[in-house]
Amino acid sequence: MTELRFYHLTRRTLEQTLPALLEKSLERGWKALVLTASDERAEMLCQHLWTYKPDGFLPHGTRKDGHAAMQPVLITETDDRANAAHVLFLTDGATSPLLGDYELVCDLFDGNDPDAVAAARARWRHAKEGGHALTYWQQNEKGGWEKKA
Repeated sequence: MTELRFYHLTRRTLEQTLPALLEKSLERGWKALVLTASDERAEMLCQHLWTYKPDGFLPHGTRKDGHAAMQPVLITETDDRANAAHVLFLTDGATSPLLGDYELVCDLFDGNDPDAVAAARARWRHAKEGGHALTYWQQNEKGGWEKKA
């Protein structure tokens, strides 16, 4: 079964956290798909990834950029694995019926939003019922990750 990692964001925002996780995925030779709640959000994250690090480059694109199959990081509101991604990043409460098609799924949620936390708990229960291997990661005071479950 697919490993699902739940990332409880408490110290940093999604925009501050996602680039480093994407970089680690690419270092492993994996393609990544970032699933968002809307096309507008996909475009916003795409623009952020162009500017988050002035001295670096993270190859990525959206469906509007074309050639979805060739994108190392595809940011989209539709999960059809258009780029044959190894890892799926769920953002903004997005869900996918294709969890089992990925090697790894990372569910990133805002720990400062009670509604987002409640929704993540529901996604955890659903994934557990589906037989997936689950881990829960929480940011520590320094912004690093600690495995809590």
